[in-house]
Amino acid sequence: MLISAEQSCLLVVDVQEKLAPAIHESERVIENVGWLIKVAREVDLPVRLTEQYPQGLGPTVAATRALVLDDELMEKVHFSCMESDAIRRQLAGLGRRQIVITGTEAHVCVMQSALGLVRSGYEVYVVADAVSSRRPVDTEMALERMRGEGVRVVTREMVAFEWLNRADTDLFRRVQQRFIK
Repeated sequence: MLISAEQSCLLVVDVQEKLAPAIHESERVIENVGWLIKVAREVDLPVRLTEQYPQGLGPTVAATRALVLDDELMEKVHFSCMESDAIRRQLAGLGRRQIVITGTEAHVCVMQSALGLVRSGYEVYVVADAVSSRRPVDTEMALERMRGEGVRVVTREMVAFEWLNRADTDLFRRVQQRFIK
């Protein structure tokens, strides 16, 4: 099962200001989330971003928010994005069957969203080097549990190379020069 640029979208879950300082290796997560958003833009993929109760957790971190358009932002109060009718409709409206997930916290909103997406019939890929939690053990257990429930665990470069599909294109050369070092 490869990730197809024509069939996938990128879902960034709850990379928010008040939570970020407590997240294990948050700088790495924020950097990798940004990297994936930029590659998704080059490949012309839809990007959606959720914010969990922004009144309490604050807005998305500035570096990530700057990469996302206003109409790509979706607020939620449930831990799983699939518990929101508006988010379910928006994702369904994209017409994509593959969802690539990044964000925080791996063992709460990322995992519950991933499992809800699987239950709804999506192929779900969680990017291991672009998710985290406050405690590393929670991230490890979340990835293990998601894998056991049918979520495919990948890395950011796996995603990028699968989106690109081939090396003999201008798109590949452009992405390689800008993002793959």
